[in-house]
Amino acid sequence: MENSETRLSGQGLRVGIIVARFNHMITLRLLNGCRERLNELGATEMDEIWVPGAFEIPLAAQEAAVSGRYDALVAIGVVIRGGTPHFDYVCRAVTDGVREVGMSARIPIAFCVLTTDNVHQALERAVREGESGTNKGAEAADCVAEMCSLLGQIRKGN
Repeated sequence: MENSETRLSGQGLRVGIIVARFNHMITLRLLNGCRERLNELGATEMDEIWVPGAFEIPLAAQEAAVSGRYDALVAIGVVIRGGTPHFDYVCRAVTDGVREVGMSARIPIAFCVLTTDNVHQALERAVREGESGTNKGAEAADCVAEMCSLLGQIRKGN
């Protein structure tokens, strides 16, 4: 298997990007970072699949995964802690749901659901091009490219 220093390629990948509308000022930044990076990596298809909030991501991911249209998926959302336990329930549901979809459908899914204490922390993880910092959407694009390559190697026995 190749090591982590290998140049990433997303050449020809078809990626479904499930995006939560809730906290859209942040999810849109993550989506843009993801799309820009997938373009750089050579992905050929990037479909946006918008859902109301993070809780709805797993069902949309399941349908996208079993459709056979995609080589990989990216789950984008933002859950910001509030004054009630709702945060914990939503975080657990989306995390477990996305994991289950990836395992059952045997498709790479990059988890780009930010779980932060406040908006400032979320914005720090969703910087725009040219700003200093990281964009977790771009990192999610790298993740699916690497996982598609890795799974391809494993399935071919290389």
